[in-house]
Amino acid sequence: MRHLRLTTLACASLLLPSSLALAQDPAAPAQEPASADAAASPDRPTPPRLLESVEPVYPESRRASGQSAHVALALTLDDTGTVTDASVTESGGADFDAAALEAARRLRFAPARLGERAVPARIPFRFDFQLATPAPAPVAVVPPAPPPPVAAASADATLDVEVAGDRPPREPTKRVLSNEEITKIPGTNGDALRSVQNLPGVARTPGFDGSLIVRGSSPRDSSVFIDGTEVPLVYHFGGLSSVVPSETLERIDFYPGNFGPEYGRLSGGVVDVGMKAPDQDHIGGLLQFDLIDGRLLVHGPLGDKTRFMLGGRRSWVDLWLGPVLRSGGVNVSTAPVYYDAQALIEHDLTDDTTLRLFVFGSDDRLKLLLASPDSTDPALGGDLLLHTGFSRVQVSADTRLNEQVRWRNMVSIGHDVEQVGVGNLYTNTRLNALNLRSDLRAQLASSVALNGGLDIQTGTYDVAWRVPPFDIDSGGDSEPVFGRPVTELKADGTWLRPAAYVQAELTPIQGLKLLPGVRGDYVHDATEWTFDPRLGVRYDMYPTSLRTTLKGGIGVFHKPPEPYETIRPFGNPEVRSERALHYSLGFEQELSRPLEVSVEGFYKDLGKLVESAPSSTSESGIDYANVGHGRSYGAEFLVRYKPEGRFFGWVAYTLSRSERKDSATDAYKLFDSDQTHILTALGSYKVGRGWQLGARFRYVTGSPYTPYVGGVVDHDAGVYSPLEQEPQFKSRLPAFSQLDLRVDKTWDFQSWKLSTYLDVQNVYNRRNTEDISYNYDFSQHKQAQGLPILPVIGIRGEL
Repeated sequence: MRHLRLTTLACASLLLPSSLALAQDPAAPAQEPASADAAASPDRPTPPRLLESVEPVYPESRRASGQSAHVALALTLDDTGTVTDASVTESGGADFDAAALEAARRLRFAPARLGERAVPARIPFRFDFQLATPAPAPVAVVPPAPPPPVAAASADATLDVEVAGDRPPREPTKRVLSNEEITKIPGTNGDALRSVQNLPGVARTPGFDGSLIVRGSSPRDSSVFIDGTEVPLVYHFGGLSSVVPSETLERIDFYPGNFGPEYGRLSGGVVDVGMKAPDQDHIGGLLQFDLIDGRLLVHGPLGDKTRFMLGGRRSWVDLWLGPVLRSGGVNVSTAPVYYDAQALIEHDLTDDTTLRLFVFGSDDRLKLLLASPDSTDPALGGDLLLHTGFSRVQVSADTRLNEQVRWRNMVSIGHDVEQVGVGNLYTNTRLNALNLRSDLRAQLASSVALNGGLDIQTGTYDVAWRVPPFDIDSGGDSEPVFGRPVTELKADGTWLRPAAYVQAELTPIQGLKLLPGVRGDYVHDATEWTFDPRLGVRYDMYPTSLRTTLKGGIGVFHKPPEPYETIRPFGNPEVRSERALHYSLGFEQELSRPLEVSVEGFYKDLGKLVESAPSSTSESGIDYANVGHGRSYGAEFLVRYKPEGRFFGWVAYTLSRSERKDSATDAYKLFDSDQTHILTALGSYKVGRGWQLGARFRYVTGSPYTPYVGGVVDHDAGVYSPLEQEPQFKSRLPAFSQLDLRVDKTWDFQSWKLSTYLDVQNVYNRRNTEDISYNYDFSQHKQAQGLPILPVIGIRGEL
């Protein structure tokens, strides 16, 4: 089961402070630099230059009318000149907008520059559609405003430019998924956070578990941040859907390791999700229904400076799963049902400061009445109750103090709840958390940037248990609960975990980026200070042509102990933070503008891991101590065709090994989440007339497990206790494989869009083994199998 933690991190995304508007009429003659000093300035901006134009496809639905139109866009370019995002700023109609967006992603630019350094940029662009003209010029530049003085120094300025600044990775490895990839990956039902499971370094979680296993780490070692706030849950029950709808997200950044010091209290990986800014031009929204859930989203302006977004979702699983469970002999009081909701208001306080109020939350409930007790444990009968949920109220301010300095502040208040009950056994956990974050970034020179800040967590907890002594991390032990003494424990209190961090971005020579940083944390419940130095390196060997990048990193990462491991009466106050050393080395090679290859090796040295042991002196019956060690190592391979034109896809392969041992003298054994081979191949193709077809294939080595070789009678309890095979984790479940298909069809109308899709999971109906179950005396076993073929049909209307 999943356990809420008293660790909530507020982490704002960081941007370079430079926001320089460059403009020049493309028809005007080139101008000489205003002065010799301006021409020689290392910070002289050079806007992007169009290398390859693209003619958009005139919509078939408008061909009969011969209608003319133009579509104005805002394009976001990375530091290679690649279009990474495009949005409509002036609509020509839904069908023209779609054609313009598709063409925009195939444009090629020489990157914007500050001096000799390539930087990201945001530019306006326009496509004209006109059948009456025999040979129309497909691209026209938006008429610019009068140029500021700095633009006069650029002889080749052709477009309005905002140099945005933070898109180049500030970590050795950062994987970014576009909105098109997120929503069209087969087998994910268009879910944003489920798309992360297809990237290198991410292992498959067993069964209906919705956690993340990154580079051999424990699931509790990685976290997801939504608009800068850490959330305790990633997925709803069953892992079929994430806790925020994809339609509300702007980006997903995934860091499998060696992330910067702005992220702390973690030793695994980070998923950083950014919420989409509401539309400021017109009211929009969507309504969608499928087999899993139904959702509603509305967004738009509330004036010239204010925008809003409202969204909500409810699952339908209870409507069809309830009858299925009842037909199998399970008396269902409440079948699995989940809700989530989001409300956002964004206001431009001044030209340099934007305020945002964001309220969001999630709630999952399940209640079953078990008709008969478990055959191996008579205590596990009666009502089964699961309830998890969280809510967050977040207020943030983003201020540009000047062109070189940007300041972000955030306050987040949250409430988490987890209730698990079987019969008269239960665990109840309630948390209230306050997170404060202040992040300042300054461009000190053309080759030196500095960012740092404060990251403070505090709150209260209230925990009550009625269970036999068991180890939470392993989900219990092999002994039956029946006949064992039950412990009732309660605790409440406060906690405080402040931190500070600083990181420099140094560019001593063109293409080379050094990222030294350090983070300091204080853990109040463990009365401990930790300091984490980190260093990342990226070197673009040929930044002006097809990019070749060498990358590497080394860093120290500390993860505080879980609350139940330190607070009385559950844990041991002597427990300290776990420590991980990350090492990575690799390269990225651009084979063409959309095609890229990435290879990376990694090694993680894990120390001071918290291990548990039975105790006769502890009130909980379990004692915790920092006696564990571990390691994980391997290589990741990614061949990716970015979404340009009609196709996107990738092949991701991870070869890895993850091991643990209980002390310095023990031999290493496989970690229970180890998966040697993880292969994912997927692709999606737009065949035309609104049709899009996609497929995904996955193959994953089965997880290690320890078989039972029989049982012995416990006469006091009146049940059998299992005998485990030695050594542990020498057996594996059968390998997992699955093929998924997706078909999308879209109809574009004048002011709205209708789409439908069929997402078929496990097309060839493979009965993958998720676990092994035993009879009452552990003399026989059978395989517990996962979902059979699951077709999901959905329909969606969008303004």
